[in-house]
This record gives sequence, structure tokens and C-alpha cells, in this order.
Amino acid sequence: MLCSLIQNHCRPIDACLGVPGIPQSATGQATMFTGRNCSQAMGKHCEGFPSPALRAIIEQDNLFLQLKARGKKVRFADAYLVDSPKDLVDRRFKSVTTVMALTTPEVILTVEDLFEDRALMQDLTRETIQDRYPDVRIIPPQRAAEHLFAIAGENDFTLYEFFQTDVSGHSMDYARACAVLKTYDRFLAALTRFTRAAGITLCITSDHGNIESMNERGHTVNPVPFIAYGPKEAAIRERIASLCDVTPAMLAAFDSL
Repeated sequence: MLCSLIQNHCRPIDACLGVPGIPQSATGQATMFTGRNCSQAMGKHCEGFPSPALRAIIEQDNLFLQLKARGKKVRFADAYLVDSPKDLVDRRFKSVTTVMALTTPEVILTVEDLFEDRALMQDLTRETIQDRYPDVRIIPPQRAAEHLFAIAGENDFTLYEFFQTDVSGHSMDYARACAVLKTYDRFLAALTRFTRAAGITLCITSDHGNIESMNERGHTVNPVPFIAYGPKEAAIRERIASLCDVTPAMLAAFDSL
């Protein structure tokens, strides 16, 4: 399924953002979710968790805030293993998506939502949290697709973050990478059936390359795929040439309704 989406519904886009060096997660994600070239703003590609300066950019303006201002109902589908959004505020290290979600805390789902199948884990199957939460049942990726589709049906915009591809790419373990891609492919095969039937536009992209090159542990300078699949796919894809264009294209899609 992933190969079919890449062949027929994909546009390669720039993740280097005109800045020398290897694209990294903090500036790449911040760029994607704000529409601002954060690598240029920081003067470099920044890895890991965003610095205070980068957090300030995300907190000032981001995709969730822009959609909320338009009266749209938004949800971040990944479950946080906390009891409430307040538990995230004092964390010393926060991902870009966490910083963004905290600007609109009503989008956040917790471990209780996971138990009730109202949220997804970042690994889809929940296997990575069995040591902490043995009572959370492991599910196949197709069931995770059902859960994400149900969440999307209740919201105008739903974001799901999957980063096991990045983890397996860093591992340089080919068998592990193949297993992750197989799981993701099964998830997407189910999800695309649901979204096609419901007339929902599905978009998939990444903040940097990694898993496509198992010869190196770090990220790559390759263009990343931007996949759009559904009623608005052509209008969205044609607006995007780099990570800077993702948020503006999403907003334009809603503004054209």
C-alpha cells in the first residue's frame, strides 16, 4: 500500500530548507507545523527537543492554533502516558508536537483514552509499553487504523505521529526496519480504505529522511515524500514544495471549504 501511495499520490519535497547540514527533527517539525523556516531562524538544523527559542516560535503560532482560530475541531491522536495534560507542562524535555499540543490542550489524549480505544500509541500496536502497562492489550495495526478513523470522524483535523520508522532507521537494523514498514503498510492499507469510503483526505509526510538509507545511522538530505490521498489531494499537493508549505497548504484546504 505504501508503495502505491508513493507512486500515485506523492510529491517529493525539500527538508533541507536552504541550510547547510543534515535535517533534524526539532527544526524540521517546527517548520512543518508553523510554516516558518525554523532552520533559518535558528541558523542551523536542531535535533531532538526544541530549545526555548524554538519553543517560542511554536507557541506563538502553529497549525493547531490557526485551525482553532478558524473554529475547527482538532485532535492529536497519540496518547500521552499521563493522567491529564497538566502533567506535561512541567516536563523539562518536550517534543515539537507536545509544545504545539499544549497551546491547545483540549486536543490532548491520555492513558485513559488509550485504555478506552480513543487514542493511538506511537508504535500502533502498543507493544512498546507492555512493560509499563501490561493491562493495555496489544492490537494489530489494522485495529489501530480503525481507532484513528473513528477519531478523525469526530474532528475536522486529526494529527497522528508515527516515528518507529525513524527509530529503526537509526538502528541500522535492516530486519527491524522491514518489520516496522510491514506494520505501517498494514495500517495504511486499512486506513486508506476507510478514508476513501468516507471522503476524507489523508496526508502523510516526514520532517527528514532516514529509513530509506540503512547504510548510515543518521538522517539523510534526501527530499521527503508528501503524500495526499483523497478529495483534496491535488489542490494540497500542488501547494507544497518544502516543509515550509505544509501548514499553509493545510490551512488553505480548510479556507476553501
